[in-house]
Amino acid sequence: MMGTLPKVWDACDKIRHAIVRGRFVPGQRLEPAILADELTTSLTPIRNALYRLSGERLVDAHSRDGFYVPLPTEAALRHLYEWMEERLLACLARGASPNGRPYKRPAPHDGPAEATWQLFDTIARRTRQPELRHAAQYANDRLAPIRIAKRALFPDAHAELDELISAWEGAEITRLGRALRAYHARRLPRVPAVVELLNETRDARH
Repeated sequence: MMGTLPKVWDACDKIRHAIVRGRFVPGQRLEPAILADELTTSLTPIRNALYRLSGERLVDAHSRDGFYVPLPTEAALRHLYEWMEERLLACLARGASPNGRPYKRPAPHDGPAEATWQLFDTIARRTRQPELRHAAQYANDRLAPIRIAKRALFPDAHAELDELISAWEGAEITRLGRALRAYHARRLPRVPAVVELLNETRDARH
C-alpha cells in the first residue's frame, strides 16, 4: 500500500493539472487506460486518483459509465459561480492580502482563463483558514475548464482581469471585492449561453 500511495497522489496532481489547464473539456470521458499509458503507470493508481478527484467534484464517477469531466446544468453552474464569489470574498474578509509579496503576473502566452485561475488560487492561498482555502481552491479548479471553454463569450476578459490584478497588487481589498462582485455579476446572466456552448463543445468531440 505504501508503494502505491505516491503513485496515486502523483496521478491526482497530473490529472488535476490537465483538467484545470483545459486539456479535457466539460462532458468529456476520461479513459483510465489511456491515462495510465500516458502517465506510465498501471490502472489501479489511475482509478484511485479519479475516485479521489471525484471527491473534489473535479471528476464525475458513474458506476456503469466511467469517468467524466463534469458538465454542469444551468442551475449547477449558477450555484458554482455564486459559491466561488462567496468563497473569494470570505478569503478577503479573513485576511487574504498580498502582504507585500510581489504578484507574479501570468506569462504572455497564458490566456485570461488561465490567468484568472492563477489569481483566484493566489487569493485562496493567502487566507489564514485552511478549510476556507481548500473550499476556494476546489471551486476554482472546477471552474477552470469551464472558463477555458467559454472564453469566446467574454472577449473583453483581459481588461476585466487587469482590474482584478491591479487591485490585488495594490492591496486595495475593498476595490478588489467590488471587482470580484462585478466579475461574477457579469457571468450569471450568461449562464444559459455558457451551458449551451459547453454542450456544443462536448457534442463536437463525439
